[in-house]
Amino acid sequence: MNDGKAAADLSGISFEDALRELEGIVASLERGDVSLDDAIAAFERGTALKAHCQTRLEEARMKVEQIRVPSDGGAPQAADSFSTED
Repeated sequence: MNDGKAAADLSGISFEDALRELEGIVASLERGDVSLDDAIAAFERGTALKAHCQTRLEEARMKVEQIRVPSDGGAPQAADSFSTED
């Protein structure tokens, strides 16, 4: 398994597309309609997709936390930029 290649393959995929693909993989594995080799490859791809989705969700959560809500409860006027590098 090549995790670096799998991560590169996922760099441009949206959360929604990754989730749809992951759901499809889970469904095919649950049905058992794939060969052992295909099941192993699907499991590896699914693991990479799961990690990608978790990363995207964490990024979204951190962005939401950066939004500054005014004390009067009105709409936010700005959001701090978010960087994963400290």
